[in-house]
Amino acid sequence: MKLIVGLGNPGRKYEGTRHNMGFMAIDEFASMCRADFDKEGFKGNYAVVNNPSLPEKLILLKPETFMNLSGESVEAISSFYKIGIEDIIVIYDDMSLAPGKIRLRKSGSSGSHNGMQNIIDHLHTDKIKRIRIGIGEPGLYSGADYVLSSPKEEEEKQALQEGIGKAAKACRDILLHDFDFAMNLYNR
Repeated sequence: MKLIVGLGNPGRKYEGTRHNMGFMAIDEFASMCRADFDKEGFKGNYAVVNNPSLPEKLILLKPETFMNLSGESVEAISSFYKIGIEDIIVIYDDMSLAPGKIRLRKSGSSGSHNGMQNIIDHLHTDKIKRIRIGIGEPGLYSGADYVLSSPKEEEEKQALQEGIGKAAKACRDILLHDFDFAMNLYNR
């Protein structure tokens, strides 16, 4: 069983913000799997997916703890379902990548992303697979103001939507093949 986590902040106030790329990507992947986030618990909303087109059962999770406490939700659900570190994938936004670009990694630092850092802290390892979706650099904005705002330019909106779609397809390719296959396909 695999656990795929999309990071974001709950509530209407944060819908469509750059910091919610993880939520948007996991929603897109859930739609591909014909799954609904119909369960509440483990400090989040989640879906248990038993899709015959996928090789194994999986859980999709959107923590409702707010970004910086995401590790609480990930630790709770992975502990309950006995999901090992090697079977966890986290999707989140990354300011160091151009808008819409995605990058897959098997381990490493959080890159100053507080949600990912909290997951690393709660799971006691940085060997967590992740899919990062580029949102671009903040320019004149502070980092917090930038990630908590929505894109204004049509070109940026389109690039971010493409990144969300690529991240969802990367999830599918990881499940149908493996993480290395998806890394080779998307890390170009």
